[in-house]
Amino acid sequence: MAEWIGINKRARRCYGFDEVALVPGAETINPEEVDVGFEIDGKAFNVPILAAAMDGVVDVGFAIEMSKLGGIAVLNLDGVQTRYENPDVVLEKISKASNLKATELIQSIYNTPVKEKLISKRIEQIKDKKGIAVVSCIPAHAESFARIAVASGADIFVVQSTVTTTKHVSKEYKSLDLFKFCKATKIPVILGNCVTYETTLALMETGTAGLLIGIGPGTACTTRGVLGIGVPQVTATIDAGAARDFYYKKTGRYVPIITDGGMSRGGDICKAFASGADAVMIGSNFARAKEAPGRGYHWGMATSHVNLPRGTRIYVGATGTLKEILFGPAKVDDGSQNLIGALKTSMGSLGALNIKEMHNVEIIIAPSIQTEGKIFQVGQRVGMGK
Repeated sequence: MAEWIGINKRARRCYGFDEVALVPGAETINPEEVDVGFEIDGKAFNVPILAAAMDGVVDVGFAIEMSKLGGIAVLNLDGVQTRYENPDVVLEKISKASNLKATELIQSIYNTPVKEKLISKRIEQIKDKKGIAVVSCIPAHAESFARIAVASGADIFVVQSTVTTTKHVSKEYKSLDLFKFCKATKIPVILGNCVTYETTLALMETGTAGLLIGIGPGTACTTRGVLGIGVPQVTATIDAGAARDFYYKKTGRYVPIITDGGMSRGGDICKAFASGADAVMIGSNFARAKEAPGRGYHWGMATSHVNLPRGTRIYVGATGTLKEILFGPAKVDDGSQNLIGALKTSMGSLGALNIKEMHNVEIIIAPSIQTEGKIFQVGQRVGMGK
């Protein structure tokens, strides 16, 4: 697969969503009869799309609404919701900052320490409204935050960093033992992020209930530009899916993979499932929901890093309700709304009855897929030309 790019150095070609297309098979299915549900550790969800743990996307109200609609919204325990008693005041400041000052302001805002009582309070607020409480933090805070989260009634705990491995070497601090953590935590644990076959396989051995796949593809993420690392999402998902399937054959335990980032349209989501995803995680589309706390703005989880920000604040606008973004009716022409409708229609056209059957859909390399026949859309900056 690899080719020479210089003396003694080979590289393999990898693919992102814009470079591939899905091929219809010999059978089609009524879109209303396909099953888009998925499971994590025996917990069933009707919506296979998770809202990312970003402060411009998920707050208590958003998590409750997402739960009502059959999905999962992940609350960031390292964010403004647990640092400030009244996060709305802080979010208003972020939305009004100039582009020049936004990152500096976010850095200063995130210097305020997390308050443990607010971790409990936010989780309890979600549970009081019968919502699904899924929370996230970085590895350094996982042990202490998980104890509070479990005691407060959280349903799933996510440990997320830019790159996650089972072997983190440091002389400066003690790293999190993922094997012990997954075993000791009394609720399902999702780990992320990774992009390779070997790391996916190693992380599944920890006992994790699910894995997040993706490094740097997010709309507000600048990791690929700042650090130069990452693997395009189609290839990353296919490789992780192969590891999942091997692990399942070896152990009999199925660990779902969740493609995280890089999807801005329904078509991207469909390609993620065809690449092997069991669910997907998105941020920017949900940041555009009227229920989102970011007031039309979206910023990456690492934007607040005090020395080396790996995210930026972007304006995405508020284009519709969360229900419209998930189920329609779509009021925009760019494929960012009615994501479930798009997935069902795609599955029906491809002859896939459920998500696992989507994994068997034929994928072709098609770099012209975004531009073929779209000259007027491109010229007028509408639809696929935006």
